[in-house]
Amino acid sequence: MSTDYLAPDRYHIAAQEDRCAPRTRIQIPGSFRASGMRSFTTVVHDLSLGGFCCSAINRLHPGSVCWLTLPGLEALPAQVVWWDNSLAGCAFENLLSPIVHDNILARWRGDSVYRPIL
Repeated sequence: MSTDYLAPDRYHIAAQEDRCAPRTRIQIPGSFRASGMRSFTTVVHDLSLGGFCCSAINRLHPGSVCWLTLPGLEALPAQVVWWDNSLAGCAFENLLSPIVHDNILARWRGDSVYRPIL
């Protein structure tokens, strides 16, 4: 994430709103790694263009850099916003593309035909 608050980036501007995008409750298996830690298996409980909530048994500190890897995608850089009772809320470093977001939801909700890009 940009630490230059004088020139806010796209995510910083969107985050000024109450929520930058609607969250969708979902159950997606993935891999999570916080800076300085080993990766571990997690479940993403909700997803939006701006971030996600996932299971994290170990305490995570707000501001920590982290990476979320979902099946079929490269690691997505993010930052821990909060940790509470084995759940972590994280903000993506860059907003997800709406197309990528919709493809993830279509694949894991099962309410649409998922067509992977070859």
